[in-house]
Amino acid sequence: MQTNAACCLPWTPPNTEDVEALPAGRWWDAVRAAPTVGERALELLGDATGAVIKDKNGTLYWLVAVGTETSWHLRQVRVLTELADESTYLGVPPVSWTEGPRTHWRVPLSADHYLTDAGRLWGALAEADRAEYGRRPEGRQLCYRCKLPTDEAIPVDVEDSGGAVDRTTYACPAHSPLYSKRRPRTLTSAAAAEHEGRPR
Repeated sequence: MQTNAACCLPWTPPNTEDVEALPAGRWWDAVRAAPTVGERALELLGDATGAVIKDKNGTLYWLVAVGTETSWHLRQVRVLTELADESTYLGVPPVSWTEGPRTHWRVPLSADHYLTDAGRLWGALAEADRAEYGRRPEGRQLCYRCKLPTDEAIPVDVEDSGGAVDRTTYACPAHSPLYSKRRPRTLTSAAAAEHEGRPR
């Protein structure tokens, strides 16, 4: 049964019992952002944000109008939409799920908070990207951990026994969570395991 807050919306999640995988590009496209960038962008948007889904890993998803650009060239940000050769799905929780740690509505779906203006969202995410990661480096960089080139180089702090100074070290999005400016994190990142082909 739908709540009164959602009854006047053009769309509401059909499943009221569990998270359901729904296709992007039918009712909305979605923009996915990594937790640090996403939370900062959410603060910057304030009341201008639409509904936002937060999954159990902290990743945020904004719903935007169908037809948003397929790529915004921001680090750890993806536009989920229907592609010519494949479908993309988003796990959508019931409208009543508004608290974590499970997948839930970080900003509840309502008549006042449905789709986010794509231009404003891009601006907030671009500012959050610069604030979190600094200026984007020119060209591809090698990931410190896997030694593969990445177009989404994220600056990380690593212990350098060689004593190099004024050298920026980068990691790919899958491995950047393994490093922190405060202390190295344990090597248990699910994204890193998948990236390296290790069993999780």
